[in-house]
Amino acid sequence: MTTTQVTLVQIDNYGPWTVTPKPRREMDLQSLQSRLFADIAEFLGHRDGYAFFTRFDNMIAVTNGVDGDAHATLQESIGNRYPVTVSLGTAVSDRPIDALEAANARLQTEGSAQDEGRTEVAGDVQIAHFDVVNVTGKYTDRLNEFDTFIDIERAYASLMRYLRREHGALSFFVGGDNVIAVCPDMPESAFVDAVDHVVADVDVELQVGIGHGASAHEAGFAAKHALEDCRHAGTAVELFGAPAASD
Repeated sequence: MTTTQVTLVQIDNYGPWTVTPKPRREMDLQSLQSRLFADIAEFLGHRDGYAFFTRFDNMIAVTNGVDGDAHATLQESIGNRYPVTVSLGTAVSDRPIDALEAANARLQTEGSAQDEGRTEVAGDVQIAHFDVVNVTGKYTDRLNEFDTFIDIERAYASLMRYLRREHGALSFFVGGDNVIAVCPDMPESAFVDAVDHVVADVDVELQVGIGHGASAHEAGFAAKHALEDCRHAGTAVELFGAPAASD
């Protein structure tokens, strides 16, 4: 059984702050956002969580095993070191999208106040790590960087929509040609179908390693090993560690 704890991180009052008392330099804003994400990712990474930047002023984290006290410490640390504060909403569900919806609702209901509720999480997380098959030979060494980026983004968008629609999974582009998806219980055949969908939709071939674990780090590390198995064996889908749900 998979049970995902999701934390939604929102910068408080960020839009007005960027133009008060006058519009701020865009690269200063980009630098602040990048540093803030790096600090949040490092804080949660030390606690075996994962953080994804999404729109930077909103970030989504997988926080199985991270309790309310740790969330409060994160908020305090950011408030002490940045000219902005963050609000946090946390929720748990079998499907990652349902956990995110509940976390979102908590912030919206409370007017972006922090949710300090403790959460006990039972069950594993399932993480899938996708990348493009032979990205160097097919794209990097043949196309200019912008056109390569377009093709990678098209594959990511196709995969992201498909997994969200079909399984309630949350998928995130994490650089290069890599996409990490936080998934509910899904059999191997579901990942085969996802890879086939992207080929049919945008003509980009993906491979994926799937891992299970008690935390995002544990599951993600297993997925990285499984992805290496794909590369060595020339397969599209590989499982590692605790087995995925059976068909």
